[in-house]
Amino acid sequence: MSLAEKTVIVTGGANGIGLACARRFGKAGAKVVIADLDESHGNDAADNLVTNGCEAIFVHCDVGEKLDVHNLIAAALNAYDRVDCLVNCAGILGQMRFLELEEDEFDRIMRTNVKGAYLAGQAVARQMVKQIESVDGQAGQERPNYSIVNLSSIGAVIARPDQVAYTVSQGALNQLTRVMAVSLAEHGIRVNAIGPGAVMTDMLRQNLGDNTDRDQILSRTPLGRIGDPDEIAAIASFLVSEEASYMTGQCIYADGGRLALNDKTVSR
Repeated sequence: MSLAEKTVIVTGGANGIGLACARRFGKAGAKVVIADLDESHGNDAADNLVTNGCEAIFVHCDVGEKLDVHNLIAAALNAYDRVDCLVNCAGILGQMRFLELEEDEFDRIMRTNVKGAYLAGQAVARQMVKQIESVDGQAGQERPNYSIVNLSSIGAVIARPDQVAYTVSQGALNQLTRVMAVSLAEHGIRVNAIGPGAVMTDMLRQNLGDNTDRDQILSRTPLGRIGDPDEIAAIASFLVSEEASYMTGQCIYADGGRLALNDKTVSR
């Protein structure tokens, strides 16, 4: 699926699903802007893409900070003159039950997972509208395929008592996706989300204890395995492409069948 001449910003692109998206977009011909707080891995990711013949840059960015997001857009325009796609992968997890949850921890997670997606999405959408207005009415010019993808989670649907702030943030992110999609439809800008189940990222590895934890995940996953970041990147690639030109306001759940399961565990 070609993304030649497209400029794609991937927040949280230094690791995990964001990194898998950056690599996939680069291989598909896109110019990739990797945004992350992790400078070491972010620079390595961009350098690796360039080494493999792709166009890519890294921009240090805290998505919860408006000035950082402004500078991210400026850096993308300085390097590639335009922005065609945004994939909001920046996100953090918190393990705390409701009665123990501190206000600062709640704010920390909402700041990155929800406010960050809002700030990045709004800034990119405003730039996209400027680009649309610059070509509207010109002979032979079709409206471009602009797209935003938010990385949500099955946590938006399944209540986890030990991940209160995180699951609340994912529910909010799904609603933000719908509101953005309806608001930006008049400009032809599509907004969708992906809700992964268990995917083998560094975030998951840090929260996996012994084999019991892994067995619990597999017991509630009908396909019987943990997902790979590249599988989520493939969905993101589809959503930003012309192949998904009539899709907006949707969340695609890639969870190995978890949400379809009516019981707590799989019977085998």
